[in-house]
Amino acid sequence: MKRFLMCEPRFFEVRYVINPWMEGNMGKVNNPLAKQQWENLYDIVARLASVSLIEPVAGLPDMVFTANAGLVRKREFIASSFLHAERQLEAKFFEEFFSSHGYRVRHLRKETIFEGAGDALFDSQGRLWFGSGIRSDQHALDEIVGVLNVEACGLELVDPHWYHLDTAFCPLPGGQAIGYAKAFAGKSAAALDHAFGEGIVWVPEADAKNFACNAISIDQRVIMHKASAELKIALKQRGFEVIEADVSEFIKAGGACKCLTLEI
Repeated sequence: MKRFLMCEPRFFEVRYVINPWMEGNMGKVNNPLAKQQWENLYDIVARLASVSLIEPVAGLPDMVFTANAGLVRKREFIASSFLHAERQLEAKFFEEFFSSHGYRVRHLRKETIFEGAGDALFDSQGRLWFGSGIRSDQHALDEIVGVLNVEACGLELVDPHWYHLDTAFCPLPGGQAIGYAKAFAGKSAAALDHAFGEGIVWVPEADAKNFACNAISIDQRVIMHKASAELKIALKQRGFEVIEADVSEFIKAGGACKCLTLEI
């Protein structure tokens, strides 16, 4: 059974702008609705997997996006080092959580920017896909490979709307995936095409803007904010069931279903 880490949105709000989705949304989060949406997502995930919770911290509104805490591989936890000062204090609390739960906490070089499983995703073959160009440093990949000794492939993100890899790419079981090609440099989109072939479903812009690629994959179920009828059909033909979970209040901050979870 898969296991995920989540954080209640007790202190969630948009109080600064560090990505394009936040622009115009400062102070506009409907907190009761955000709580309701988060609890619905929690219930869906908890029916299919085990969920652990980390205590939210006042003054850290984006701590709810646990995907950025770090990268977990077995009992190893590579801690994030955030680009923006607004999120840097989160790292301490995530490190304390993993240390207290028996994980070996590892760090990249002090000057290396790395934003966790937002930019580092394992596919079903155990290969690590790493996104850089907006948030995480490209050279972080070599450091991660040195720590975990895994096969890896780097991808270049080129659009600040798709600032983390997990906003534009989601590996699925059986060597399949969904992605948004325009988020990537041409060579990176080609690398994904080469690796996955017919197994990758490239979503149109409308689905990308609905954060369809920011999805949680659990067995043959794919949990996402919203999917077009065409995307649902494409995934159904590949043996997947789409489960929609409205997280519109969190999209105001630039995150959706996957951002709200960290597979541990």
